[in-house]
Amino acid sequence: MRDGALLIDTRPATQRERDGEIAGAIVVDRNVLEWRLDPTSPHRIPEIHDLDQTVIVICNEGYSSSLAAATLHRLGLRRATDVIGGFQAWLSSGLLVVCKPPLS
Repeated sequence: MRDGALLIDTRPATQRERDGEIAGAIVVDRNVLEWRLDPTSPHRIPEIHDLDQTVIVICNEGYSSSLAAATLHRLGLRRATDVIGGFQAWLSSGLLVVCKPPLS
């Protein structure tokens, strides 16, 4: 992502398999988001370095990602935000999606 921003995809595996994924997005399940993105957590993802990073959360339609971004703000990630309209808005805007073959 531009300028070191992280795009965090919180959609469940079934939605990613059905609709595709965004190249370069980091998948983090919503139920573990706080401890995986908290820079002080020993369980954080390696891409998280400090509280000044830009973190962009995307869900399917933009509802849970708004709540997640607000929670990340409370953790101190001042530059956390989300994608309005979520993955469905991304898709309908014609932005790049990587499609995976269906599971057999």
